[in-house]
Amino acid sequence: MRLSAAGAELILDLAAGYPVVLHWGAPLGAVEVADLRAATAPAAPGADLDDPVDPGMLRETARGYTGRPALRGHRGPLAFSPLLVVEEVSIDPACVTVRMADAAAGLALSLTLTMTEHGVLLIDQAVTNAGDDTYSLDELSTWLPVPDRASETLDFSGRWLLERQPQRLPFAPGLRLREGREGRSGHDHTIVQCALTADATTERGEVWALGVLWSGGIRHLAERDVRGRGALGAGELLEPGEAELAPGEAYAAPTVAAFYSGEGLDGISAASHAWLRSRPGRPAQARPLTLNVWEAVYFDHDLATLTALADRAAAVGVERFVLDDGWFGSRRDDTSGLGDWVVSPDAWPSGLAPLVDHVHGLGMQFGLWFEGEMVSPDSDLYRAHPDWILQVPGRVPPQARFQQVLDLVNPDAYAHVLEQVSALIAELGIDYLKWDHNRFLTDPGHAGVPAPRRQTQAIYRLFDELKSRHPGLEVESCASGGGRVDLGMVFHADRFWTSDQNDPLERQQIQRWTSLVIPPEMLGSHIGPTTSHTTGRTHGVGLRAATALFGHAGLEWNLLEATEDERAAITRFAALYREQRDLLHAGRVVRVDHPDPAALVHGVVAADASRALFAYVQLTTSAGITPAAMRLPGLTPDARYRVRVRDVVTGEAIQKRGPGWMSGVDDRGVDQGALELSGAALAQLGLRPPILRPEQAMLVEAVRL
Repeated sequence: MRLSAAGAELILDLAAGYPVVLHWGAPLGAVEVADLRAATAPAAPGADLDDPVDPGMLRETARGYTGRPALRGHRGPLAFSPLLVVEEVSIDPACVTVRMADAAAGLALSLTLTMTEHGVLLIDQAVTNAGDDTYSLDELSTWLPVPDRASETLDFSGRWLLERQPQRLPFAPGLRLREGREGRSGHDHTIVQCALTADATTERGEVWALGVLWSGGIRHLAERDVRGRGALGAGELLEPGEAELAPGEAYAAPTVAAFYSGEGLDGISAASHAWLRSRPGRPAQARPLTLNVWEAVYFDHDLATLTALADRAAAVGVERFVLDDGWFGSRRDDTSGLGDWVVSPDAWPSGLAPLVDHVHGLGMQFGLWFEGEMVSPDSDLYRAHPDWILQVPGRVPPQARFQQVLDLVNPDAYAHVLEQVSALIAELGIDYLKWDHNRFLTDPGHAGVPAPRRQTQAIYRLFDELKSRHPGLEVESCASGGGRVDLGMVFHADRFWTSDQNDPLERQQIQRWTSLVIPPEMLGSHIGPTTSHTTGRTHGVGLRAATALFGHAGLEWNLLEATEDERAAITRFAALYREQRDLLHAGRVVRVDHPDPAALVHGVVAADASRALFAYVQLTTSAGITPAAMRLPGLTPDARYRVRVRDVVTGEAIQKRGPGWMSGVDDRGVDQGALELSGAALAQLGLRPPILRPEQAMLVEAVRL
């Protein structure tokens, strides 16, 4: 059974009575499965089974496999080693469903593989307790083998203010396990785990990757077994006792997405971005330039100040104005008020309507901050319902950020949040929710049993219900920045706050790797204050704008403090963003293999290669006295392109004379001429950048003639 699309293929063999993957990678062309089976069958070593078998996707110990099985569980001391056999198969051109059973263990399992038109393989599994007593499920993961030439692994770690940092390691014997136990995906969530060929880079080589469509506990695995074969695994991390299946009850594992690319890591991005851009409910409107006021005013809410800030925002081209934390209940700082989603008469004696009406009158959308999954012990809600938190009976979890986690599995707590938030949306005409999640789950129990899975399902359900009640409403997922950016939330939220880190130097790498699978139009990227509130570094508007441009752009800055020159630069930036966002939010992301570690080169190329926008970012001082050439790959090789530097973000160069191709550009970056080159020349030879100071950037546009 072959599933193929967009340069990816999976060949599934059921001849042995269980699912075996003979191939996952590039299409193999005309090949007989029997011949492929023979070509891949290994020899029988002396220290192995007399008749070794492929472990298949389920990797069962009952078949003699000694690595980690896909299905782990038990029925007391029994049914610990299932042996599932195919009973029924359903096939259509893009989908295969295999139903298996083990009558002795009292288990049935359904496996569905769907190949999207974008070459993304979606894998769904569900196990049903067909026995007469409870079955305790510990794990149901998805596994796919990778070829022997996949000799390295790549995943991403991180922390608050430094998410998605790459970790590339040898694919060594043994098991590499990454687990997220926060009850949310977390700041160190990898989104996908990759296996790569040794030569793989962003532009070339082969990459295989798995990611879980889930926002709770997640497990990623990479194992090279004693036979020397490698495989990737992924699935939900279940708490002990969380999946106790009564007779007839089923557990459906979160969908796992499998990606293959023969064009490096950028090929993974191309497939994932195309797939997610086709998701149901994706906003149709262009991504509005957004101002969030958090780093402008923090908890200091004042109608006069905020209306003046709205006026300034509208004047520079902002299209969405978001009021952050501090507008509700007793919330004058972060120690109280969560759970009381009513407008504070102290902070807002006339309510929020005057500000909302003013923002709408300026032609901007209005957004409002919530943290509806949390409750402050110092709140009216907690005083009335201290039992409405996730907890183990008899104790209260340790606080974080002066808050506890509200138990949304409790229908009364869920209804409280839903109705208070929904009422405000309807009353004020709110267009957008920024929804935060500022602490991880501790002792995540409901009624004495573990509940992180149901808590995740509850927030999905709540977002979907709010959108259903209020058509056009959009939701931003924030969790102290990038603590809940994952392939599950993609289908319920419309934007991620990529990181609380607004320092553009740090943001370069964070955005580079978060966009590996998440489309850039879903990633909030803001021009922060001149001096970063998190690092204390000071940057000019140029680098901040060049960084913010390549995402869902916005500002997080008190524009009332901006100088006239800074406001003029932001106005030009806003115009450039509006001009380029159809390209930035629909084109192919290109991360150039640049030879100089002191600089980054990246860009976006239109689907038809008619135009492109690239950034050259000088991170530190280069080793050479003149910078390495900036290549522009991805264009049509035999077409000619007009290239020019764009205004707004050109940094001040330190040179006696600029490079030859920039002779027509003045000191503000305004084009006074142009250069014409073929796509092949731009991809191979590139352009010599000016000599920029560290922490400066330049934008280059290429337009096909």
